[in-house]
Amino acid sequence: MLIVNPRSGGGKARRYGLVGECAARGIEPIVLGPDDDITDVAATAVAGGAAVIGVAGGDGCLAPVAEAASRHDLRFVCVPAGTRNHFAMDIGIDRHDVIGALDAFGTGNERLVDLARMHGRTFVNNASMGWYGKVVQSDTYRDAKLRTVLEMVPDLVGPHAEPFLLRFQGPDGSEYSAVHLLLVSNNRYELDLLPGQGTRREMNEGALGVIAARVAPVRLEAARAAEPGELSGWLEWGVPVFRVDSDGPVEVGLDGERLKVDPPLLFESRPRSLRLGLPNRHGPAELLRGRRLRARPS
Repeated sequence: MLIVNPRSGGGKARRYGLVGECAARGIEPIVLGPDDDITDVAATAVAGGAAVIGVAGGDGCLAPVAEAASRHDLRFVCVPAGTRNHFAMDIGIDRHDVIGALDAFGTGNERLVDLARMHGRTFVNNASMGWYGKVVQSDTYRDAKLRTVLEMVPDLVGPHAEPFLLRFQGPDGSEYSAVHLLLVSNNRYELDLLPGQGTRREMNEGALGVIAARVAPVRLEAARAAEPGELSGWLEWGVPVFRVDSDGPVEVGLDGERLKVDPPLLFESRPRSLRLGLPNRHGPAELLRGRRLRARPS
């Protein structure tokens, strides 16, 4: 069964005739209505006897279906019918071959990959706090993402921007309390692989990736009073679990979806918890990056 979000990617599923392609391949399409909850739809699909379950939509649609597949030990298929298709890129699927991704339903190519969780809520890409978590909260973000970012970023990370009071431990155990950006990802990003674009070379390391950045001097008296180690510039590290504290609700972009979460925020990696189906054909981005994630017949 393939759950299809017809609104993702500006209607990409319709442009590619995805529902008809499913029918021709013996895949049952389930098209989301405007009021449907994808978590409930995935649960219904599993209860209906799905042997393989997939989703065609943006990155925000993937986690609820991946969680259902993981819980019931089913193969999960990702069809890149969103705009950026971040997860599809990092697992080696050609983001421009929407129909070819359907081959994963019929092949024996399968790989165990990690999921991540925040307060019991699964995510496949990342949880962003600080300036990006703030941007995602904007009502204009979903319809005009780039414009919203360009309009808000100068105030959020410019030379006069105040940091966000997010408390956490760094890789050496030092305590930090004020940053402009804090990102927790499902496996670590390698930001130098493609210019201007973060990717994850591995998807089964059993670790969260953490990136913390401060791009302007810390000037908040509350942060100084706490006497933390002051973050200067940029930190990256990996860890199986991670905790973030704050004095109030934290604005989070979870796989691009906006949330406000009461602290503490507890993150954990779920190693090799998802049976990922892959098509026989792999995208050119996989070869370009020299990816080590290979699909082998199960």
